[in-house]
Amino acid sequence: MAEAKKFYITTPIYYVNARPHIGHAYTTLTCDAIARRKRMLGCDTFFLTGTDEHGVHVERAATAARTPPQPWVDNISADFRRLFDKMGISYDDFIRTTEPRHKRGAQELWKRIQENGHIYKGTYTGQYCVFDEAYVDGAKPGDPCPDCGRPTETVSEENYYFKLSAFAGQLLNYYEQHPEFIRPETRRNEVIAFVKSGLRDLSISRSTFKWGIPVPGDDKHVMYVWLDALSNYCTAIGFGAEDQAGQEKFKRYWPADVHMIGKEIIRFHCVYWPAFLLAAGLPLPKAVIAHGWLLFEESKMSKSRGNIVRAETVIDVLGNDALRYFLLREIVFGHDGSFSFDAVVQRYNADLANDLGNLSSRTLTMIARYFGGAVPYPSATAGYKPADDSVRQHAETAISEFGKLFDDYQFSRALEAAWSLVSSVNKYLVEQEPWSVAEKPGEEGRARLATILYTAAEALRVVTALVHPVLPESTARIWQQLGLGEISRFDLTGLKWGQMPLGGKLGAIEPVFPRADKTAIERMKQMEQDRTAALNIAQPTQSSSGGASAVPAPAATPAAPVAAVPDSKISIDDFMKVELRVGQVKAAEKVKGADRLLRLEVDIGTEVRQVVAGIALAYEPESLIGRKVVIVANLQPRKLRGLESNGMIVAASVGEEGKPVLAGFLEDVPVGSKLK
Repeated sequence: MAEAKKFYITTPIYYVNARPHIGHAYTTLTCDAIARRKRMLGCDTFFLTGTDEHGVHVERAATAARTPPQPWVDNISADFRRLFDKMGISYDDFIRTTEPRHKRGAQELWKRIQENGHIYKGTYTGQYCVFDEAYVDGAKPGDPCPDCGRPTETVSEENYYFKLSAFAGQLLNYYEQHPEFIRPETRRNEVIAFVKSGLRDLSISRSTFKWGIPVPGDDKHVMYVWLDALSNYCTAIGFGAEDQAGQEKFKRYWPADVHMIGKEIIRFHCVYWPAFLLAAGLPLPKAVIAHGWLLFEESKMSKSRGNIVRAETVIDVLGNDALRYFLLREIVFGHDGSFSFDAVVQRYNADLANDLGNLSSRTLTMIARYFGGAVPYPSATAGYKPADDSVRQHAETAISEFGKLFDDYQFSRALEAAWSLVSSVNKYLVEQEPWSVAEKPGEEGRARLATILYTAAEALRVVTALVHPVLPESTARIWQQLGLGEISRFDLTGLKWGQMPLGGKLGAIEPVFPRADKTAIERMKQMEQDRTAALNIAQPTQSSSGGASAVPAPAATPAAPVAAVPDSKISIDDFMKVELRVGQVKAAEKVKGADRLLRLEVDIGTEVRQVVAGIALAYEPESLIGRKVVIVANLQPRKLRGLESNGMIVAASVGEEGKPVLAGFLEDVPVGSKLK
C-alpha cells in the first residue's frame, strides 16, 4: 500500500499583545477547512497554529500591567487556545515560542546560519518600530513607521547582522522558477519589487531588552523576534530535537506545503524567512498564501482602533458553522472583506437556513413519511424523467468544480458551485411536487415518488460531503440523518453520483439551521458591548502608558518607556477627594472643527452637566444617548474649543494610540450613584 501523501499547513503564530478577535479566527478557520479537506482526500495532514510570545512590545505591556512577562503571555496564549477549541479547530499542534523545544530549535537555526558564515556583529543607530518589532531604514527621529503609522523610536545598540543582501539574486531566481511560491499575484509582484529595490543586511539580535531567546554563545543578546518567531514552523515538527522521533518528524513534514498569513506580514515570510532557510541549508516552503484584511466599518480590526469583534459573539448566537460559512463564502479570498452582524444573519438565513437546511429537512422528512425512513430505490424506467438526469449532471459538475476551485484557494466560488446544486435541487423539488405525486394511486406514482426523493437525497449527500470541511458540525449531523454514520471516515477521493445506500435507514431527523430571528443582530451587538465592558471592569485594558485612565482631552496618550510606569501611591484621603458619579448621556453631538471632541449633556442625578470629551473617533454621538458613564464630578470647569466642560468622562486608554473605551456597568446602577 502506497504511503499517504503528506500535507503540512500553518497559520501565522499570533502575537500575544492582545486577546484574539475575528480576524485571527478567519486565518485559522481557513487553514482548518483546508486541513479537513486534505484529510478527507487521504493526505497525511499536519496543521499547526500557536502564539508568538517574545519581544520588547510584550515586555513593555507586561511591565505596564505590573506582571512578569511569562504569566502575561501564559494568560493571553490560553485565550487563543480556548477560542480555537471552542471553534472546533482541528489543529495537530499548538506551538508557543516560550517552550523549551522552540528555544532549542531556534538556537539550532541560528547556529547553522552562523556556521555557514552569514552572521556578523555590528552596531546600529536608527529608528525602530516597537509595535512591528522592526528597524525602519531611512527614517528620521519622530518619523512614523511606514507599515503601521506609529511613531518610531531612536535606538543605538550593538547587534548581530544577517547578510540578507547576499541573497537577493537567489530569492529573485526562486520567485521566477516557482511562481506558485507567493500568492496572490499582487503580493508576488509586491515582494519582487521590494527585493529588486535593494536588500540591506538585517539586524537579528537585540541587547536593550531581555524578553527573548538568548543568542547562542552570547547571552547579552536576544534573538530578533522575527527570526525567533518564523522558526516555529520548523521547531514545532522536530527541528533541533534531540530524540530520533522528533528528527524523523521533521524529515517527514518539512518543507511546509502552505504558510497561510495576512498580507501585512508578506515581507517577513517571503523575503526574510526564505533567506534564513537558504542560509541554514534548509528547503524552502512550497507556498506562502496571503489573505486580505477583515474590515469592520471600513477599517482593519485592531485593538488600537477599538473596532474588535470577537468570534465568540457570532458563535454563541448562530453557531460555529455560520461564522465559517460567512467568512469563506462572503469574502473573496486574497482581497479585503467587510464584516457586519447584519450581513452574517442575512447570509445565514438565505444560504444555510432557507437553502441547505430546507433541502435537508423536507427531503428527509418526506422519505420518513412516505417510505418509512428507508432510502427508496429509484426507477430506471417507470417514473424516470429528464429532470432527474439534469440533477445528476449538475451534481457531477459540482463535484469537479468544487474541488478545482477550493484547492485553488477560491473558497467563495467553490461554495457558490455547491450552492448552485443546492438551489437546483430545491427548484427540482418544487417543480416535481413529490407531495402531490404521493397522492397518486398505483405503482407508477410510487416509482416516480421514489425516484424524486432518491435524487434529492443523493444530491444532498454529495453537497454534504463537499462542504464538510467548511461546515463540519452541521454536515456531520446531516450525514447521520442520512443514515451514513461518521462523515469523518468518508473518502472524498471516491465521491461520485449513485453511492447512496438503497434501503438504508435514516437517522433521527431534526432541524440543522433554525432560522435566525430579528433579535439576533441586536443580541450580538449587545453581547459584544457586554464582553468589552466586563473585560474593562475585571481587568482594565492596558495601554503602553500603564492602563485605565480618564480622557480629559482629545489627544491620544503617547507611548511611554518602561521606566515611566509610576511607583508612587496615594492615600485613601487623597482618593476620597475625587468625586466619581454615575451619569446618563441625554444628548451628544460633534464639536464643530474638532475631529476628536464630542459635546455631551450628562444627567448626574442632581443636575445635567455639559461635558466635552475626546471620544469622537471611538463613538458616534447617537450611540451614546441613554448610555450610563462614570463622571469625575468635582473637577474645575475648563474650556475646550470655546465650550465649558464641567466634568470628565472616565475611560480606558487602549493600545499605542490611546483609543478611549468608556467605563460602564454590568448591573443597572441608578443615575447619580457615587463610586467608592
